[in-house]
Amino acid sequence: MGVVLMAGFAGLMWLLYLAMLAFAVVALVMAALFRDDAYRAADKQNKGFWLIILGIAVAVNLLVPMLFLQLAGLVASIVFFVDVRPALRQVSGGGWGRRRGGSSSDGPYGPYNGGR
Repeated sequence: MGVVLMAGFAGLMWLLYLAMLAFAVVALVMAALFRDDAYRAADKQNKGFWLIILGIAVAVNLLVPMLFLQLAGLVASIVFFVDVRPALRQVSGGGWGRRRGGSSSDGPYGPYNGGR
């Protein structure tokens, strides 16, 4: 019974490590997609800072199996998603693939008024 419990715990830890790695990779990719001037406009640290911090988080998750360091990378990823990314989206005019205002009746040159 103890061996099965330990195997289940090891499997759970493996899934936790994979989830933290995936979260850090997604944060790194999103940080890379925003323009450098958006970071300045949002009054956040510069793009290079976030790329380094999140890159270290990815590297730690891949190379160093120490839970303390992996949790520090998780905190950095969470801060990016909760604080930095919303501010960047606000100054960048929304997100990717999202409408930037207007209504569904807008045409390419403005609102369609039905020939009035």
